Amino acid sequence: MPRRRPASYLHTQADLDRAVRTLARRDPRLRDILAVTGMPPLRRRDAGFAGLARIVVGQMLSTASAEAIWERVRNAHDPFHHDTVRRTSALRLRRLGLSRAKAKTLLGIAKEIQAERLDLESLRTRSADDAHSILTNLPGVGPWTADVYLLFCLGHSDAWPAGDVALQSAVQRGLALESRPTTKQMIALAEPWRPLRGAAAHLWWAYYRANRTTPKRAGLQARSRQPA
Repeated sequence: MPRRRPASYLHTQADLDRAVRTLARRDPRLRDILAVTGMPPLRRRDAGFAGLARIVVGQMLSTASAEAIWERVRNAHDPFHHDTVRRTSALRLRRLGLSRAKAKTLLGIAKEIQAERLDLESLRTRSADDAHSILTNLPGVGPWTADVYLLFCLGHSDAWPAGDVALQSAVQRGLALESRPTTKQMIALAEPWRPLRGAAAHLWWAYYRANRTTPKRAGLQARSRQPA
């Protein structure tokens, strides 16, 4: 059976611009958000093992801490390649700053690639949902990690990191919700934005940043206020 392909990709800023404009035409709420933020910038990272490893390293850490540890891990493995990492030890990875769980996850991913049970390149041609399922079947890779990889590293237009706290906070504020939506609620809220949920994520992150930099901003008219 042929693989299902994602509806579109966000490879360039022009791709994102078109997707955001499409969403704004479809959903007046997003049109209001876009009026506040302006067109959001495209966020991209390198794909492959290095891209996924960097996301794993940065889980649950501040940007500064994540970058410092990532630099140590990357510099300790020359070249930074799944086979180089596979041949290191969990103890060495922990000495570089990784938690026990993250060290185990990195080694597990490297071994899966080496054994040819995981082909990260093939995820480019699968739907976001299929690729998400493949990644989350890896021990230690949760939904947030999978979706961030699909969105930032592969440019999948429909990846939606529903567990991202910044996105949740932005949606709460922008949609005037009484409380921050749960991951399950975020999935339901984003259904109208398929197959461009990745573009919607970029827009909501921009809204979050806009409200962080201008906390007294009026925001959307006739809606309650709050803050990725």
